[in-house]
Amino acid sequence: MIIQENISLKRFNTFKVDVSARYFVRIENDNELSDLLQSSDFRLSQRLILGGGSNILFTKNYNGLVIHFAKKGINVLEENDNDVLVEAFAGEVWDDLVTFCVNKEFYGVENLSLIPGTVGAAPIQNIGAYGVELKDVFESLEGIMLENGEKKCYTKNDCKFEYRDSIFKKELKDKFLITKIILRLKKHKHFNLGYRAFQSYLKTDDHSKLTLKDVSELVKRIRRDKLPSLKKFGNAGSFFKNPEINENKFTELQNKYADLVHFKISDDKYKIPAGWLIEKCGFKGKNIGNVGTFKKQALVIINLGNADGNEIKMFAENIQRAVLDKFGITLIPEVNII
Repeated sequence: MIIQENISLKRFNTFKVDVSARYFVRIENDNELSDLLQSSDFRLSQRLILGGGSNILFTKNYNGLVIHFAKKGINVLEENDNDVLVEAFAGEVWDDLVTFCVNKEFYGVENLSLIPGTVGAAPIQNIGAYGVELKDVFESLEGIMLENGEKKCYTKNDCKFEYRDSIFKKELKDKFLITKIILRLKKHKHFNLGYRAFQSYLKTDDHSKLTLKDVSELVKRIRRDKLPSLKKFGNAGSFFKNPEINENKFTELQNKYADLVHFKISDDKYKIPAGWLIEKCGFKGKNIGNVGTFKKQALVIINLGNADGNEIKMFAENIQRAVLDKFGITLIPEVNII
């Protein structure tokens, strides 16, 4: 284990913002993690746990210790005729885990295909796409309390999962390092194809001939059609959460906008796509300097080449002001801004 100094984080964040870390350490195994917890550099520095950096925006250099946990491995722990428990270490690429499960014909994560980032970051954000969230297949996770090195296990209830949120973004932010997660998946055919995005791609309501690989490839196709390639534009996927509003606010907006896109999530709550709100404010495909929104999806803010974090942050704030002025709705970032 080597703690490096003044290391560029450009390749460790998908926005491709060129900032540096005062200290940086890559952890490959449990022994190195133990050594780190006992080191003086660790004790004296503020800390940031960083995986693939797919949900972070750096606005300045990080004057502390960045911990990059890179241990990999995927294992089947136990299975019966109906269910299977799959263990994956935090350093695994999330989509590699999905591919493993699809190839083994384990059902449950196929809608989460091609989501960028590492396995260890998935519970923090409670990642989700096309009607499925991590919590739907989550069994438990293990990790280390950074203050005292205590190993702990968290069940689904312990994690306090909410929409793009968890205990690891609140009380345990940068205090707990996730080392592995365990998923409970199905062994019989079970698809979630109710999300609106599927309708224009599926030519029939008869899904009986669809295979697990078919659905995974369909999700990848939708994502590639609607979202920018990270090879071309730095981005962090959806920048804002889809806001939830009450019945009164929904009625007010529906009276003004006959084309209001919405999803009813309870008797008195509606989810409004943030992308629709942003597009209505004229920001879809709009560029200002080195920053813009993707021409096919207004919810995705892109680095057009050389933007720094503050440019991206200011652009996002312009969007927030426009949506608040027009709709009276405050957009909350999904992205962790540092």
